[in-house]
Amino acid sequence: MLELQSIHKIYQRGTVNETCLFNDFSLTIPDKQFVCVVGSNGSGKTSMLNIICGSIPVDEGKILISGTDITSMPEHKRLRRIGRVYQDPSRGTCPSMTILENMSMADNKGKPFNLMPCVNKKKTAHYQELLAQLGLGLEDKMGVMVGSLSGGQRQAMALLMSTMTPIEFLILDEHTAALDPKTAEIIMQLTGKIVAEKKLTTIMVTHNLRYAVEYGDRLLMMHQGHAELDLSGEARKGLKVEHLLTKFNEISIECGN
Repeated sequence: MLELQSIHKIYQRGTVNETCLFNDFSLTIPDKQFVCVVGSNGSGKTSMLNIICGSIPVDEGKILISGTDITSMPEHKRLRRIGRVYQDPSRGTCPSMTILENMSMADNKGKPFNLMPCVNKKKTAHYQELLAQLGLGLEDKMGVMVGSLSGGQRQAMALLMSTMTPIEFLILDEHTAALDPKTAEIIMQLTGKIVAEKKLTTIMVTHNLRYAVEYGDRLLMMHQGHAELDLSGEARKGLKVEHLLTKFNEISIECGN
């Protein structure tokens, strides 16, 4: 279980641009829940992910995983338990390395390299089996530099690589936003498949309201650092894109837009 307890976060404190994003924000996400997060720009969606992953510190409050306080734990240690896929496909892969080398690096996440070679060629067939599930023909391009792949191919690899080692949480930060509609559909289908098979606790930030309705079992709509909507179970059943658009419009009018 993931818990954010009474989180406070102020940006640019002491300046004319001081902004209080989170003021006593709390959130609990049970194990194996798939949460979709929507909201306007600046509502706190990505900041919440950064706080969970340790990319930015909190001013007050606690972050707990299964009851263990990880508030002071550095980002690299948290990422042993968390897989993250970013909006930019290039952030989850290394362009100057081959597909085989990228897969090997992901497979060795959290393990000491010592003086052993990074690439274990005996695992090539295993990596090819994993890549074949993507249906993109990457299993036949193990020696190809990842930088020469399309954005969709790289994002599919990033998603696969982020879940190769045992993790407890999958963080998806608008991971289809930079893709064309057809490729985005492929990535979302792959996302649903991986989350279901691995039973991962997942938080997905998205601007695509249809994906927010069709995927996951809980929906949060963020606004000015708090959850304007928090729907799961029966309350979420029958939810349609039109309902979310109506709520967005209400918030927009309240803000004077």
